[in-house]
Amino acid sequence: MLGFAAVGAFARPAQALDPYTISSGGGAIEVAFQPGDFDIGVAAIHQWLSHAANAVSIYFGRFPVPRTRIDVRPVPGRGGVLNGVTYPGIPPRTRIMVGERVTAATLDDDWTMTHELSHLAFPNVPEQHHWMEEGMATYVEPIARAQAGYVTPESVWSDMVRYVPKGLPDTAEGGLDQSQSWGYTYWGGALFCLLADVQYRERTQNRRGLQQAFRGILASGGSIQVDWPVTRAFEAADKAVGVPVLMELYGKMKDRAMPVDLPALWQRLGISMSGGSVTLRKDAELAAVREAITARVK
Repeated sequence: MLGFAAVGAFARPAQALDPYTISSGGGAIEVAFQPGDFDIGVAAIHQWLSHAANAVSIYFGRFPVPRTRIDVRPVPGRGGVLNGVTYPGIPPRTRIMVGERVTAATLDDDWTMTHELSHLAFPNVPEQHHWMEEGMATYVEPIARAQAGYVTPESVWSDMVRYVPKGLPDTAEGGLDQSQSWGYTYWGGALFCLLADVQYRERTQNRRGLQQAFRGILASGGSIQVDWPVTRAFEAADKAVGVPVLMELYGKMKDRAMPVDLPALWQRLGISMSGGSVTLRKDAELAAVREAITARVK
């Protein structure tokens, strides 16, 4: 995709950007650049990557792996963050493609880098469970950024209300392990995580949630650097919290389309949308659960 680095009107001298290392949550993130020249300067790219690493370290209690590598590939003539892919290995690595004309405002609003680094915190699982790998990163990303102070809880829940419905199952698709569509894979997995988070908190009097469950997976040695059956990850998570939420929910959703009443869930959490604006009610049944999900914990 970088083969047009010096073509036509977009041609410019390629700048050799120096590699460097980010330290976050006990982990070392090696950053390397393909030749390019960002209009906003490299300092803004450094800040963007550091914020993503910081958000992930906050959510998981530490950076998920001791060392990883990010390869930044500037794309001439383009703006925005264009694509990200994270690969397993020791160390794992992430390739991220960024338009040379990207703006600071776009980077401040970007979710892609935090999503990709969240993948580091979950084991490699068989292909039929790809929905869990993508779903957990989709769910964790906005919450991690809220806990780091980069976005507001209102933003998190507004996006949840807009996009989680894309993960509602079509009865013809079967369960999550049979998922084929983009929506069912990414947002169906995120819906699974949301339901688990709420159920964990309901069953522990709001003392623990999915965040503590994911930290339990890491504490048990689970990360992108190991291959596990998905049930091993779920069992480690449930053990950390003390209730078998993930295993029970997986049993209900893996082979069949489980109906989910999202309007009722939003009402219980105290989330309402009107005219594109979200309102978070403090008097709702599960308002304390909603607040705990985006609150920073040590």
